[in-house]
Amino acid sequence: MKPKVYFKTFGCRTNVFDSQVMMSALRDYEVTESEGEADIVVVNSCTVTNGADVSVRGYINQMDKQGKKLFLTGCGAHTKGESLFGAAKVHGVFGPSEKMKINTLLSSDSRFYEIGDLNYIDDAIVDEFVGKSRAFIKIQEGCNFRCSYCIIPFVRGDARSMDEAKILEQVSRLASNGFGEFVLTGTNVGSYGQGEGRNIAELMKKMSMIRGVRRIRVGSLEPIQINESFREILDEPWLERHLHIAIQHSSDEMLRLMNRRNRHKSDVELFEMLHEKGFALGTDFIIGHPGESETIWKEAMENIRALHLTHIHPFTYSKRDGTPSATMKPEVNGTVSSHRMAELNTLIESNNFSFRKTMNTTSLEVLVESSEGHQHIGYDQFYNKVVIESDEDISGDWITLQDYEVHNEYNLAKF
Repeated sequence: MKPKVYFKTFGCRTNVFDSQVMMSALRDYEVTESEGEADIVVVNSCTVTNGADVSVRGYINQMDKQGKKLFLTGCGAHTKGESLFGAAKVHGVFGPSEKMKINTLLSSDSRFYEIGDLNYIDDAIVDEFVGKSRAFIKIQEGCNFRCSYCIIPFVRGDARSMDEAKILEQVSRLASNGFGEFVLTGTNVGSYGQGEGRNIAELMKKMSMIRGVRRIRVGSLEPIQINESFREILDEPWLERHLHIAIQHSSDEMLRLMNRRNRHKSDVELFEMLHEKGFALGTDFIIGHPGESETIWKEAMENIRALHLTHIHPFTYSKRDGTPSATMKPEVNGTVSSHRMAELNTLIESNNFSFRKTMNTTSLEVLVESSEGHQHIGYDQFYNKVVIESDEDISGDWITLQDYEVHNEYNLAKF
């Protein structure tokens, strides 16, 4: 009987993809979705904040007490791998560049520390996504931006793109295996093809022509990456009608402190254009970064009302050692940050409800992802949650809904 391996994945969609690559590369082991029955646990870690490191360390301590054989990979391998290895909390540490060797690494009787390098280019092909109804496609790695709060370029390296032929081959294989929705992911997705005469919009066009591809979603883009070539695909039926555009803040003073390339005026112009085209709009937003005074916060909240945001991924700033922001003053009190977080979430929840009410005459194209009894849950083309009540087993199906009710946190339909 093969030993059972459980993958604990922290952080972003890039890590979700990397975990799937590792699952696909195992030959002498069986992947399990049950943590309890695993003999081995591979921790694919995130290190975007000090808090992320704490979460990873806490999980490793918990699994160590249960007697699991532990291996650490992901971004945290570069920042905390050495200390965890030195404390004998893990049997092995390996960087993301070493993941295709996982079958050999897990078989090693000796403890090891193989951090790898930050210049590798992923060429793995994935045929399946365990426990997923949509497929994540990593198209690039690394980032050339140097935002003052971010450690990621130092643990993922500079931006580099995957081979186009490999990407298209992977999409084709997954589509033939029944996947219809594809999410493009990477460290800085919109930089795909930069300096190589390629761009993400052309890649998406080629993907859309593959039989079985029904919807394409982009994980996250920078405002400057919605350029001329990307604007040409905004009306394509295969493009999800939701775009996540990372602005991080809506005050120019904060954007300067964060060493960001975007500014509020141009963000407003971009978001207004996309709003008029009917897109649901999301963003990342950092709350409580050093220097965020009450005056700046009030300005930010006033500015954000002009952006038509329907989705938000807000972060309370958490110091990341080794970044310029970590030494900036004055720091923002945690209680103040919590109040600001609640204020921002309340605004965007209201915006989302209004958006769904406004779009109530639009048919929803829903990919059903999970089922519990007679209730089935999926997401529509605007990346809004939809609950479908049905006696049929529709898990994994595409459902077109014309009649549905708009509730506070989701749309409800009977099918």
